[in-house]
Amino acid sequence: MAAMFYENPDLKKERQSCNFDKDEITNLIDGNMEKTKYRRELVEYILSDPSLKDPIPVEYLSHEEKYAAELKKACLLVQKMREPVPKEAKYEALRQENGKPLDIGVGPSSVILKEGNALGLHFVMFIPAIIGQGSTEQQNKWLPRALNLEIVGTYAQTELGHGTFLRGLETKATYDPDTKEFILETPSLSAYKWWPGGLGKTSNYAVVMAQLYTKGKCEGIHPFLVQLRDETTHEPLPGISVGEIGPKLGLNSNDNGYLGFDKVRIPRDQLLMKHSQVLEDGTYVKPKSAKLGYATMVYVRVFIVQDMAQLLRKAVTIATRYSCVRHQSELKPGEPEPQILDYKAQQNKLFPALAASFAFHFAAEKLWNLYHRATENIGKGDLQMLPDLHGMSCAMKALSSCETAKFVETLRQSCGGHGYMVSSGFPRLYAIATASETYEGENTVLWLQVARYLIKTRMDGSGGQSVAYLIGSKLPDDKVVDLSLDGIISLFQRVAAGYVDLAMKDLAEHGRQGMAPYDAWNHSSVQLIKAAQAHARYLVADCFVRSVREDKFSGPVRSILNQLCEFLLIYWLVERSGDFFMFAELNAEQLSQLQAKYMELLSIIRGYAVNVVDSFDIRDEALGSVLGCWDGNAYQRLFDEASKSPLNKNSVHRESFEKYLKPLMKSKL
Repeated sequence: MAAMFYENPDLKKERQSCNFDKDEITNLIDGNMEKTKYRRELVEYILSDPSLKDPIPVEYLSHEEKYAAELKKACLLVQKMREPVPKEAKYEALRQENGKPLDIGVGPSSVILKEGNALGLHFVMFIPAIIGQGSTEQQNKWLPRALNLEIVGTYAQTELGHGTFLRGLETKATYDPDTKEFILETPSLSAYKWWPGGLGKTSNYAVVMAQLYTKGKCEGIHPFLVQLRDETTHEPLPGISVGEIGPKLGLNSNDNGYLGFDKVRIPRDQLLMKHSQVLEDGTYVKPKSAKLGYATMVYVRVFIVQDMAQLLRKAVTIATRYSCVRHQSELKPGEPEPQILDYKAQQNKLFPALAASFAFHFAAEKLWNLYHRATENIGKGDLQMLPDLHGMSCAMKALSSCETAKFVETLRQSCGGHGYMVSSGFPRLYAIATASETYEGENTVLWLQVARYLIKTRMDGSGGQSVAYLIGSKLPDDKVVDLSLDGIISLFQRVAAGYVDLAMKDLAEHGRQGMAPYDAWNHSSVQLIKAAQAHARYLVADCFVRSVREDKFSGPVRSILNQLCEFLLIYWLVERSGDFFMFAELNAEQLSQLQAKYMELLSIIRGYAVNVVDSFDIRDEALGSVLGCWDGNAYQRLFDEASKSPLNKNSVHRESFEKYLKPLMKSKL
């Protein structure tokens, strides 16, 4: 850590009492020591460039200015990332280890881009779509151009009238065998593509999901590579209607856009044909599995879980540091105001999020490893892991995003009124978290997809590793409640299985009443969603316990992770105690024991919370918060940030005063 001219004495005191190696946790999050060194050098390389700094805070820019300013930085960042940084060759392998998104699409951009990255979908969806859906010939043709930023792309799936329900998409691509072209059409207003990031003004190409028609038959949704704008002038091509959809809750530099087609013709070979083809005469060749076309969405869901863990680390760092430097009220009459971090109610707001940040980190790692193994197997023609990957990615994405949004809002509230300031960083973090609950699969729809997988597994025993506990008689028969970590995991498992069985009972009862299967499913959807949520919590809890137990840690760090793991599991259990009374034979005395343990852990975690968030190793520039800076000088930074407001340039806003306020005050109402 660079030398500081000021360090808040409360923070300094906390740091002096650290009894574990902070770098060990830093390396855990990064992957290893080498990756930590690479990340630090890369971040320093980026932040040391004055051209990437904001001359005016983006909050004070107009919508148009904000887009231009952030796009400028994104383009400069891409150019910097093309240089060999750091110079040592051994670090270059870390940039794309196992294909992980370590480049502009993830880490570096989050350091300097505050309102979103207009080039983000190019790296996170457009390029992966070409890799995952394009044939070898198509990859050879398009990937070099995309990787070199000769073309900039996005992923156009969601429409004004349809989102997660892909089969309902209306955009049509009809094959014309006479010209060997597809004709793209937007048949209605609701069929306009709506929401793709970077579509409004940035991208000149897109992977467009459309209904494929050939020989008079609809063959379902397929990906098409479509040029949208002239590569020289950037003007939209004939028949292309494209624009930006306007301001949003956050991410306002992403230029999310709309897109419509008026009989736009593209060559036959711009149907991405890795898994399915249309021959020159219009003959359709089916894929081995209809779900192969969802690979890009699965990839992004893996990325979202990683992103939620990172976002939660930022939010809890801000709230924990501020809670250390903020003094409030009297805990004991007549004594100085204590740090608000000493209040149990405050700890109860902070520490579940701290524990969850580790839980989602380990879950993201597990999901990434599953994705990597599954895609390797798919490349060999083995599709066996695909249903489990789909089910687990839906569950993890939905749980991590909804929990993170909830935690970020609680952490914002923990900072009182100052947390409402944009300069606190919380509004931006909340906007990102809550957006993730909707994009790449709206969470309610994802929960129901998970539930379908659970019900199918329970009925025919065909599921993969993540649902193995539902197959046959693998659930524990005894009703003994064990409050050890393994015992609590067993309770989570029983609750998940109990909700699955309850949902199946509901479905069967509706069927006996004469309901059609789809009506029975609709009437049972509340129980089905609860089953999916319980399953997701069990997966994350089990992953947390196994990761802490199986990975190599020093004694002090293992102790911290064990305590955070137990704390989160108890938090989730107590929060949903009714489920555990209903399905896991928990009784009031045991719940009381767990609540007592929870309070005990609050005090223990209080002792190292500041040092743990320090170990997240987030630079102040990347944190983007006046409340959470390393030096703890929150009040001075708040005041300095307020002074940047354009309204403070003059003591009187002369134009509005003379035109509006003064006449009102002189009107003698």
